[in-house]
Amino acid sequence: MKPPCLVFEDDHLLVVNKPPGINTHSPSPFAGEGIYDWLRHREPRWASLAIIHRLDKETSGIILFAKSPLANRSLTEQFTRRSVRKKYVLLTDRAVPKHEVVVKSILARVGDRYVSRPIATGRDIAETRFSPLNRSSGQESGPGGWVAAEPLTGRTHQIRVHAADQGFPILGDTRYGGTPGPRLCLHAAKLSLKHPVSGEPISFEAPVDFSTEPALALRTALVNRQSNTAFRVVHGSADGWPGWYVDLLGPYLLSQSSQPITPAQLARLAELAAFFSSQAAYHKRLAAAPRNAGRVEASPQWLFGAVTSDRFNALENGLTFELSFEEGYSFGLFLDQRDNRRRLMTGQIAAGFPLFEPQPQSRQVEILNAFAYTCGFSLYAAKAGARTTSLDLSKGYLDWGRRNFVLNQTNPAEHDFIFGDVFDWLRRL
Repeated sequence: MKPPCLVFEDDHLLVVNKPPGINTHSPSPFAGEGIYDWLRHREPRWASLAIIHRLDKETSGIILFAKSPLANRSLTEQFTRRSVRKKYVLLTDRAVPKHEVVVKSILARVGDRYVSRPIATGRDIAETRFSPLNRSSGQESGPGGWVAAEPLTGRTHQIRVHAADQGFPILGDTRYGGTPGPRLCLHAAKLSLKHPVSGEPISFEAPVDFSTEPALALRTALVNRQSNTAFRVVHGSADGWPGWYVDLLGPYLLSQSSQPITPAQLARLAELAAFFSSQAAYHKRLAAAPRNAGRVEASPQWLFGAVTSDRFNALENGLTFELSFEEGYSFGLFLDQRDNRRRLMTGQIAAGFPLFEPQPQSRQVEILNAFAYTCGFSLYAAKAGARTTSLDLSKGYLDWGRRNFVLNQTNPAEHDFIFGDVFDWLRRL
């Protein structure tokens, strides 16, 4: 279940194709994860990753992490000596240089921007080599011109500032005078260096893709579609659709908002159905008091497409879950807990924070899942070798949980499913 963004991994290196819209690392303690944080908390073998270089949040492409102290030292030295070759590709809607151009300046920070200063004003020179690219050289077409950029130094926003200085700001880079666009059209296409152990020359490349919408590019890079067919596709204002949410659920799309679906949302839903090859789409009105709504009223309503069954399956982290739009407000799985459930399978809460203390071989880990619903957390724990007890006030949901166990070749008879009030049973237990 490797993430699609993974390009290369060995005992010393981890190379990924970073999508646009995610930082290299979390910019503050209370901000969302960067790709570095996401990776090191995802797998125990990645817990000691070290950042070697960085890409801007909206820049996509090759980024390299060290997995061992030896790699950290070697790569840091190579970047310091400037022996690492980096090639970027940018798209602009302005006239591109006809020949190679080398730009040298001092970069000074002014507010949230960097500006060029004459070389005489400082010592830390920023140097970038630009050369035109033919559109017929395998790159997708665009409204402007393609330019290759090779930063010979490693200053913040170096390529963006120098491109703007030369009169061809990057498409989407409004901070430096570029025409507004769906994303910043800058991509780290190639990285060449020496392997930290063997010393052999190695190169890593990632194809340029400025056409895929950033929101979909982010999900395509981080969510493995072969093992996940249940995840959020549109998340309200974060994706440019205030108050509207869309989930991919196996063969179907589920639209959700507090209002009836609008023509613009319906058109977008049809585009998403084509992108994900979805069979049908539903819409659910988000009620202020869902408990007061009846099952039929609370259930999603069909919009378009072919429906083959009231119950259907979806994959999450390689496990199969039964879902249904006929059971009222909830369809059988809370998608926001996908990564938390996965922690039960990897045995890691976060980097350096194991889920289970080492147990004697004769002792089995036991998990109590209170308010178990359809027993998703229980199933993950069972797959990790734990013995589980699922506790819920609904017999129907517990039966649903048992079916999820069976779908994943896990015997529910080897685990407990208790019907009753959680707080009453906590006292008993």
